[in-house]
Amino acid sequence: MKTSSMSMGFTLSLSSSSSIIFHPCTKTHDVFCLARYHKKKRKGIRMQIASSTAQVSAPSRTQKIMENISTVSEAGGAGGASSYHALKRLDQLWLEIRTHKSDASAPTEVVKCLSGSYLQTGSKPRMLQFDVIICGGTLGIFVATALSLRGLRVCIIEKNILKGRAQEWNISRKELMELVKVGILSEDEIDEVIAVTFNPNRCGFMGRSEVWVEDILNLGVSPVKLIDIVKQRFLRLGGMIIEGHSVSSILTYQDAAVVKLDNGEALDAHLIIDSMGNFSPIVRQIRSGKKPDGMCLVVGSCARGFKENSTSDIIYSNLPTRKVGESRVQYFWEAFPAASGPLDRTTYLFSYMNAQPNCPSLEQMLEDYWDLMPEYQGARLDDLEILRVVFGIFPTYRESPLPAAFDRILQVGDASGIQSPISFGGFGSISRHLGRLSTGTTLSINHSLDLLWRSGFFACLNIVCIHISMCDL
Repeated sequence: MKTSSMSMGFTLSLSSSSSIIFHPCTKTHDVFCLARYHKKKRKGIRMQIASSTAQVSAPSRTQKIMENISTVSEAGGAGGASSYHALKRLDQLWLEIRTHKSDASAPTEVVKCLSGSYLQTGSKPRMLQFDVIICGGTLGIFVATALSLRGLRVCIIEKNILKGRAQEWNISRKELMELVKVGILSEDEIDEVIAVTFNPNRCGFMGRSEVWVEDILNLGVSPVKLIDIVKQRFLRLGGMIIEGHSVSSILTYQDAAVVKLDNGEALDAHLIIDSMGNFSPIVRQIRSGKKPDGMCLVVGSCARGFKENSTSDIIYSNLPTRKVGESRVQYFWEAFPAASGPLDRTTYLFSYMNAQPNCPSLEQMLEDYWDLMPEYQGARLDDLEILRVVFGIFPTYRESPLPAAFDRILQVGDASGIQSPISFGGFGSISRHLGRLSTGTTLSINHSLDLLWRSGFFACLNIVCIHISMCDL
């Protein structure tokens, strides 16, 4: 602190950026009291700023929980990633979707349609490398194996390593037997991949009577075992898998289609099957980057410590609508015994909503989940060991199923917009349709593909066929 003289008064310098001007008759005691006051005030301001910064940067409960869980390498498909980094990455995508503007730039053009022949270019006719190329292998492996069993030359392109996720797929035996019908698995192998079985299964809504059903989504299948068995069978049948590379572009000709990879390699085939899921770049191009008409947000966990763990909830609600952030949502529950242990249980919290800017983020829903799940499941959060956190977003469109938009490109599974209101796509969206898809695709390759395309044959392949319906319940 220093003082300096001024005409008609003094300046007391408190810092390099502030000073107090006071009258000459001001008492020395008052001066020093004033100095101490401003020093304390500045200290208080600094403490407030530090506190505010700490509040902004303080990790959420979700972040603390997820960063204390060891995560394995990511697998493809919904639920294949479970790290906090993956959650923030998906939340950023969800933010971009719900703040999407109609005048946003057009999506990247992945598919280009060219006139003329591909096979007749050059001095002699070309021979195509494959009959079918399948983009997206996590669920595409099932279609690929079914086609290989029918004698077709098939290649799979998968941007990750083709393997199953740790979290079980829930399905009914009726749907799982579709894999036996098309020859992908034997009945013994079906029993091998079933990790857990449970009955009965509850449906209920707050204030209404509960309905208990049998054999609906009552199996937990191990994706790790299932995909490994089918992958090895596909390779033994002569199929090819390209892992760690993504599709850069697709060129369609009158008589062939060419896929270019991110490493510059080109592959050709009669037909391209898009099995890249809800966020396929080909689907984005077909829909012109249109904002989804609706969205299903799902969060949850697999946790250890549940003493009552023999039944499941297919869909259950015990809450009225609830405000989350700037939006009101209706929450629903889904819960199943997990295969990792007798006390382990998977619980999902999900909600349907329009994709609007004020919709909650996945992390906000998870913060609600930690508060609401213990009461729903009758367990204290502190008594549970969180083994894994799960999350996902699933877009829906009024214009579904998606009709074939390009010659020689066919969407299957979630990419085609074939969904069930209950199981909402995924493994079920492939298994229910395997017989029709493999028969129709084989027919198109062995006969006139162009003629079948012009006749609307491929549009028939994506007719909705939902085995899980309210009639089943």
